[in-house]
Amino acid sequence: MCLWGMKAAAKYKYGSDVLEDKIVYVEGIGNVGETLVEYLTQEGAQVYIADINQDRLEEVSSKYGAKIYTGADLHAEKMDIYAPCALGATVNDNTIQKLQADIVAGAANNQLADESKHGMLLQQRGIVYAPDFLINAGGIINVYAELEGYDRSEIMRKTENIYTTTIEILNKAQQNGVTTHTAALQIAQARIDARRQENRG
Repeated sequence: MCLWGMKAAAKYKYGSDVLEDKIVYVEGIGNVGETLVEYLTQEGAQVYIADINQDRLEEVSSKYGAKIYTGADLHAEKMDIYAPCALGATVNDNTIQKLQADIVAGAANNQLADESKHGMLLQQRGIVYAPDFLINAGGIINVYAELEGYDRSEIMRKTENIYTTTIEILNKAQQNGVTTHTAALQIAQARIDARRQENRG
């Protein structure tokens, strides 16, 4: 569940992870997108939803009170958080220049058409990008838990670790002048190397 990564990005950007009254645009409301909408409305965020399936939009809107986006160009709308939850590569040469968000944090895979180029462009524009492969690890944790039979409290603990790791990555990216994607890969590699050393020891 990308909510923890989103809250961490908010903490980094605004100094608080409270999402109440934050304007969040969720693009794509399949199962994962709907779950995010549910959590965001519980947090008190102002949620706008967009999807090609009109029936789905109306269903989710009536269920959670989210507003249906009816404009022509979602990416040009003023918002606090853009949450891509459907197709990948929605942050691309065409959308990135008009994107009016402080944060990009969603459940879609490969949100940046070009991780290096678009990650750097987001950084230059002061837009915080929470790497999708990091903040979506909650889904992998849940699948693993189903296979291994972890209890719910253990699942929640591991999922909440996404929050602290996201903060760590955002800080590292700023300190080292690299994109958040690069910082995430560096931290992942460091942890793998440390684990290998432990196993050898």
